Amino acid sequence: MDRVVNKLFEYRDEEYAKFSMKLIPGMDEEYFIGVRTPILRSMAKEMYKDGSYIEYLSELPHKYFDENQLHGFSISLIKDFDQAVIEIERFLPYINNWATCDQTSPKVFAKNKDRLLPYIHKWIKSEHTYTVRFAVGMLMEHYLNPEDFKPEYLRLASEIKSEEYYINMEIAWYLATALAKQWDETIKIIEEHSMDKWVHNKTIQKAIESNRITAEQKEYLRTLKQK
Repeated sequence: MDRVVNKLFEYRDEEYAKFSMKLIPGMDEEYFIGVRTPILRSMAKEMYKDGSYIEYLSELPHKYFDENQLHGFSISLIKDFDQAVIEIERFLPYINNWATCDQTSPKVFAKNKDRLLPYIHKWIKSEHTYTVRFAVGMLMEHYLNPEDFKPEYLRLASEIKSEEYYINMEIAWYLATALAKQWDETIKIIEEHSMDKWVHNKTIQKAIESNRITAEQKEYLRTLKQK
């Protein structure tokens, strides 16, 4: 939709575009229009309210980072679970950076965790980096509280074998968060030393940096680092 792109350029902030490019390496400068996140979220709400988001979501791929951000924010507003899943599955193959991946999070998933699980199992087996990252992110967001947690979810993530930095970083982030919320079960995986060395040590590093881990837990985690 040229109308949407034209509106995005009206909000262009070139300094912010340069800032975004530094956060997301490997992309050409022309990929970033430079629209700040609060503006994109506001646009998504307007488009959802007037229904124009439906046409926008049908247009893939997009040319700009900001378009993809707007796309993710629009999906995140969808109130129907089935529609949200359809749109997520259409969009995931086009996600090409960690920011769009991590900031796309349908609110309706929180109310449909049982229905979401089969999709997470599917996505986590994908060959696409950011589909896998999204799946691990959903595990972290929705399944670490006591009422939703199961130890098997930790295995889903910890048994992933990948050379992709953005997958491995997400696994480490997830497990570090799990150590803060589900220590007893998560520490068993760290003690096994079964993960890739980088993921293992990065998990420990992220956990030690957390304020939610006790001093005693941090001291024990230091003894589990792989050399």
